[in-house]
Amino acid sequence: ILLNRLAHPSHLQSMVRMFGRTVSELSLISNALLDHVFDLFVPAKLSMEQRWITDNLDSFCQAIETKGSPVRQCAFFIDGTVRPTCRPTYNQQDLFSGHKRYHGLKYQSVVAPNGLIADLAGPYPARRHDCWLLGQSQVIHKVSALPTQVFMYGDPAYHLQNNMICGFKGNISPEQQEFNSSMNRLRQSVEWTFGKITNLWSFLDVKRNQKIYQSAVGKQYIVAALLTNCHTCLYGSQTGTYFGLSPPSLEEYLQ
Repeated sequence: ILLNRLAHPSHLQSMVRMFGRTVSELSLISNALLDHVFDLFVPAKLSMEQRWITDNLDSFCQAIETKGSPVRQCAFFIDGTVRPTCRPTYNQQDLFSGHKRYHGLKYQSVVAPNGLIADLAGPYPARRHDCWLLGQSQVIHKVSALPTQVFMYGDPAYHLQNNMICGFKGNISPEQQEFNSSMNRLRQSVEWTFGKITNLWSFLDVKRNQKIYQSAVGKQYIVAALLTNCHTCLYGSQTGTYFGLSPPSLEEYLQ
């Protein structure tokens, strides 16, 4: 019921015949399962402290360097995304993205080259800058606590700091422009992951379904990200194919 709810941009009424339950029962069941999956798996499986990460840091760095990265010891890519929602009744100014020109919630993802989301933070108000999300998520400290010194790469919206590399900005030289171009080609893996979430779970991609204060919009996206990682473990991903890395098995990921 939960998978069907997230996978199709339809109302609960269309699920009545398939599952033989009333609309109110389907709503209760899907919400209860959403809470169960969120409480049981999300705190541990969408955070940096996982064995499949610590055991494969060297292979992550090697895969990224092999694809043309001018930076050694780069293991992850980081970016933020805004998911549009209906215009809320309250806090409209906080939830309005001046850049995107719509209301929404913002999330920050750290993606490994095997296609899995290593860390997900959010939801945050859409008006917040990526650097603000970086500070709130404390992901820099999580990366610095890993057993091997590695770096994340982000676009020029971020600032250079410990365990964080970003693109050059301003009046840059041809060499700096070449660095940006090389790293941005690799950083597309974050965008592929964002796209995979909405492709698999199209309920999230319909703006009229995302009603803040009426449903658990943020929790739905986070659980969908976890389920996307599970799908990647079973069937692979565009990112993993690009970098030539396989994800762990589903059993290893969820253990």
